[in-house]
Amino acid sequence: MTVTATSVDESDQLEPQSARASRWAARLRRLVPAAAAALSGVLLYVSFPPRTLWWLALPAFAVFGWVLRGRGWKAAFGLGYLFGLGFLLPLLVWTGVEVGPVPWIALVAVEAVFVALVGVGVAAVSKLPGSPVWAAAVWIAGEAARARAPFNGFPWGKIAFGQADGVFLPLAAVGGTPVLGFAVVLCGFGLYEIVRLVVERRGTGAVRRPAAAVALLSVAVPVVGALAARTLVSDKAEDGTVTVAAIQGNVPRAGLEFNAQRRAVLDYHARETERLAAEVKAGKIAKPDIVLWPENSSDVDPFTDADAAVVIEQAAKAIDAPISVGGVVERDGKLYNEQILWDPAKGPTDTYDKRQIQPFGEYLPLRSLVGAINKNWTTMVHQDFSRGTKPGVFQMANAKVGLVTCYEAAFDWAVRSEVTDGAQLISVPSNNATFDRSEMTYQQLAMSRVRAVEHSRTVTVPVTSGVSAIIMPDGKITQRTGMFVADSLVQKVPLRSTQTPATRWGILPEMALVLVAAGGLGWAIGAGVRGRRG
Repeated sequence: MTVTATSVDESDQLEPQSARASRWAARLRRLVPAAAAALSGVLLYVSFPPRTLWWLALPAFAVFGWVLRGRGWKAAFGLGYLFGLGFLLPLLVWTGVEVGPVPWIALVAVEAVFVALVGVGVAAVSKLPGSPVWAAAVWIAGEAARARAPFNGFPWGKIAFGQADGVFLPLAAVGGTPVLGFAVVLCGFGLYEIVRLVVERRGTGAVRRPAAAVALLSVAVPVVGALAARTLVSDKAEDGTVTVAAIQGNVPRAGLEFNAQRRAVLDYHARETERLAAEVKAGKIAKPDIVLWPENSSDVDPFTDADAAVVIEQAAKAIDAPISVGGVVERDGKLYNEQILWDPAKGPTDTYDKRQIQPFGEYLPLRSLVGAINKNWTTMVHQDFSRGTKPGVFQMANAKVGLVTCYEAAFDWAVRSEVTDGAQLISVPSNNATFDRSEMTYQQLAMSRVRAVEHSRTVTVPVTSGVSAIIMPDGKITQRTGMFVADSLVQKVPLRSTQTPATRWGILPEMALVLVAAGGLGWAIGAGVRGRRG
């Protein structure tokens, strides 16, 4: 009897423990999708430069497709938001390098909402026939929205910008960043669909051939299409060549304080140009036909400051070549981020005013609200820059050079407009000194590599503090500098005038993919309504 009583007591004690364990196991199972969504977002971030792990984007979207399949809109929104946070928090950490974590976190919090809405859309189409196609189109529609709103958009983090080293890169010449990004996302969702169907077959023994065909094609078509598109990629000269020099003068120190030493930055770039001129004179290096200075290389207005004008003029005469100078110019009471074409004999002959200016960096939206939160932020942008209205193509020696100033490189329209306006060569003058040694400069460099292939143009990237580079029309970097060093890159590069399909079609591929997304969402909504009525 004693043994029996003891067994009953132990059973009473063990049963509640087993129930508690089951409850904890159930809770952990509920957390798995959330953890998977966040971690797959991190995996997507790791696929971006400066790493060359572009292929990690595929499993990232495969996992994302898994966590969203069949979810209701509330769960899909939450899971999409977690995916967006996992991706964008580390990707955009450089935005808080000098101004602290609040702007960085606020930016990510807003941008992740777009990803969350995409998550709702992907979940809605996840059970439609051909779901990888609809889901990939929904992602590109989300990117299209994020590139336009709020405050004229923020396209940083487009999937295409993580593919500069990938096999899909030639697709940029077919339909620009939307087609390149669509191919990558489609392949990722297709991988998930293949795995899902394999697991389903093991459970049921049945094969749904139409679904299997779509899944296989979702992976195969992007790869085959990328291989076929390689015929559009070429670095051959069509209009001769030009010897270009990209000048990196460096800055006195990193951070926002470099702006307080504007004259020193100008002197540094003039000094590096004159050093290069001495090497040319000594026969150590080929004489450049054109010279490209970075954005903010002369924040002292040479149109109102005679000393600054003299410094630039002396540098141009020393190198005996036209220089594109990045200046900050005040005209009619307005401030412009301007590229100035400075001829060694004629002085300034042409200008280009930056059109896509950076919110919270070059102008301050919601100034009164921002000032109420933190007055120091309003003093950082004490006067808003004004926007230019026309494309900038400088005739420099025998080359037509299209100007795409820094932040503009992220925007499809800003780069394309220079090429359609006749640019045979693209220059992306930039200033990354405010972001210290963060990944920002490498992310922007990858954008320029994608743009080179997209429009089949040589792209030069002169940067104040690095990394400056020369990129061939096939996207390959032939020369690059280090960071926070004075240096110059000189190279003979091809001039090209052929327009790729991406250049000719412009926004049309993106519009087509947005319509595909709308069609899929309409189908899913209609199917849901019919199901509820039934």
